[in-house]
Amino acid sequence: MSRRTMALLSQWTSRVFSVDMDGETVYFKIHDTQTGKGGKEVQRMFGNIQKDASCYSLLVSSGDKIHTARFHWKLKDKLLAALPPQYRFSSMCSFLPGVRDSLVHGYFLQAPSSESSATTERLLRQWLRLDDPLLVCSYLHEENTSRWIQHLWNNEQNHDIVPSEAPESHPATLNLINSDVFYSFQAARDIFKKCADIIPEAASVLELLPCDGDVEARSKPDFPIIVLEGLDATGKTTLTESLRDALGATLLRSPPPCLSPWRARFDQEPPILRRAFYALGNYITAQQIYSQTSKTPVIIDRFWHSTAAYAIATAVNGPVCDLPAEGSELYRWPSDLLQPCVVFLLTLDPEERKRRLKDRGQGETKEEHELDLNQVFRLRVEEAYKRISGPTCISVDASCSAEQVLQQVLLLIKAKRYL
Repeated sequence: MSRRTMALLSQWTSRVFSVDMDGETVYFKIHDTQTGKGGKEVQRMFGNIQKDASCYSLLVSSGDKIHTARFHWKLKDKLLAALPPQYRFSSMCSFLPGVRDSLVHGYFLQAPSSESSATTERLLRQWLRLDDPLLVCSYLHEENTSRWIQHLWNNEQNHDIVPSEAPESHPATLNLINSDVFYSFQAARDIFKKCADIIPEAASVLELLPCDGDVEARSKPDFPIIVLEGLDATGKTTLTESLRDALGATLLRSPPPCLSPWRARFDQEPPILRRAFYALGNYITAQQIYSQTSKTPVIIDRFWHSTAAYAIATAVNGPVCDLPAEGSELYRWPSDLLQPCVVFLLTLDPEERKRRLKDRGQGETKEEHELDLNQVFRLRVEEAYKRISGPTCISVDASCSAEQVLQQVLLLIKAKRYL
């Protein structure tokens, strides 16, 4: 048993558990002994579980962040392949309220019958014997009562389940720093160094990175640096090219083309590796900016705002009000990353954006597809864009013609004296 697992077990009764059940997030705690408290509320929490169903939870934790992330990322596919299709799966997590890096992820399973639960238990106990980084529990309903019991297999202990209030901040915010959003070159690079032995493509990316001494923020550039942000099909490409021509500027994109051979590879990895990849792309782009900004203005198609906004909106998977509060440190700009002079955020009516995407006939990334299916996710991304500091985004209505959008932006650049 790893030190990380032993530490988790020692804090087990201090943790809060969260399960997504039928579109509702349920929070509960446990106690060593029967409390008699919250019986009706616990019964309501588990009320949608079928009468004869057996329930299990699997939480993933080890001393290695990368191993934990990759194991959890593959666990659902592993369960789907091993268990019958009538099983129900829900996302689950556990955390110590207010304690950074205490969040662990996993799944809550519902087996439809006692016969299938026997198969499940044999499978899960086999995985435990293989020393997988799993914490496994079964959930028992005491007949003719409202009492629910959590049985932790790792130490064969029973705990009574009691309701818990939702935390002040979304649990995902506990682990965002340098796991979903990277705030320094070194933090992102260290992730790639640690996984280079198991992912050969990581070593290729490392070879493209600037040296430590080249990363630190430098003096004010001679020419302005202008970033264009926005969702796909809002007109970024058209506007960046038009601005390049109007200003005699250099046009750059993030992630830079040199990372294109490995982009699809890291899009298949869990968030900690995928986000580190895009963070490193920003630092490579920053080096390209430095090489050009003494000669011409520089226009950038996406930069750190996109990297951070998508990461935060994906990790915090609730309504917009669950996002970190405006002014949170989670929206701060990395101190070692070059800051642009101004960032324009192109906004567009969702239906018009869908129409433009359809007309383009191009494939979507997984996250762009999610934007179309999930309006709440789109709203989270848009709001996260607006909350990022250093510098903040200036919103530009992109619903008019390309020429009108260009003139809007040129007027703003002139009014703010960026040229």
